[in-house]
Order: sequence, then C-alpha cells, then structure tokens
Amino acid sequence: MKIRPETPIEEIVARYPELVSVLMDYGIVCVVCGEPIWGTLEEVATSRGVDLGPLLSRLNEIVDPKAEDSA
Repeated sequence: MKIRPETPIEEIVARYPELVSVLMDYGIVCVVCGEPIWGTLEEVATSRGVDLGPLLSRLNEIVDPKAEDSA
C-alpha cells in the first residue's frame, strides 16, 4: 500500500506500527499517547504545521524502499 495524503492516520498506524516513530519525529505524537488521531495524513500534517512532502516521502521509503528505484 502506498501512503497518500488522503490515507487516514489510523490506517497507517494499524498497518505499519513501525511508522509511529517517524510520525513522532515530525511532531505527530498523540498516536502513542492514548488519544487517537482522526483524519488523513494531510489534515493532521497541516494542522501541526508539518511539510507533507518530506513526511510522505519518508513514510513510503520505509514501507517500500524499492518503489523509489522503480520510479
């Protein structure tokens, strides 16, 4: 699954729990504090002032490192 701006945060965390630390690096920390985050990656990033481009690239690089090579 390629992570897109419209991918819900809850889906990202459920499918790829290893990405929680990346989200935390970008200031999206409530994914582990017991309070769920609702919304898409784009909505949450925007609400926290996070540049979506680098975050999206990093998440997808971890999910499928070979995707960059085949582009």
